[in-house]
Amino acid sequence: MRMTRAEAKEQNRRALLEAARRIVTRDGHRARLDEIAEQAGLTTGAVYSLFGSKNGLLMALVTDCLGPHLDGIEQAVPAGAGLAEAVETFARHYRRQCDDPDALRHLSFEISLLDLALRDPELRPRLAASVRAHEERLAALLAGRPHHGTPLTPRQAQRLATALRALLVGLSQGVILGLTSAVPEQYFAESARVLVAPDVLGPA
Repeated sequence: MRMTRAEAKEQNRRALLEAARRIVTRDGHRARLDEIAEQAGLTTGAVYSLFGSKNGLLMALVTDCLGPHLDGIEQAVPAGAGLAEAVETFARHYRRQCDDPDALRHLSFEISLLDLALRDPELRPRLAASVRAHEERLAALLAGRPHHGTPLTPRQAQRLATALRALLVGLSQGVILGLTSAVPEQYFAESARVLVAPDVLGPA
């Protein structure tokens, strides 16, 4: 049975994203568009047709990687949980991801992508905007949750989301790279819980 045009387009899109992830992980800022296209079994013209540019492909790759991560967090955090429970669950979820067999490969890709963004003035703000968008998604997940009898305001939720991401990314990198001794989920949870202290959350 022949594929429809839409199915063929999606197949080519997935092939380019998978090839880009492999090449960027291996080569960082030296990743070449022609090699990405070749590994996908396509031409560079297909990249421009589907993504507009090399940076368009890279930004789609960021979304493709970060999206499922946030989806997993939303599924892991109970909808009716209070703020402290939600934050601890979020932290434990981050710690479990460190044990994923592909965790080191994912980290290598993230570092390579940052390397690209640091060297490309066009890609840098687009990557920053993507990270901010995901922080806002996390903030929306936390806002309104009760904490000491008061719902978390959107302003506090945004501040907390930024701090949580920074803390847990740093801790996770240490675990994945073997820079720290065995760190249990409880350590992640307790470290994250410190951030919900009133003096850390700040004014409403």
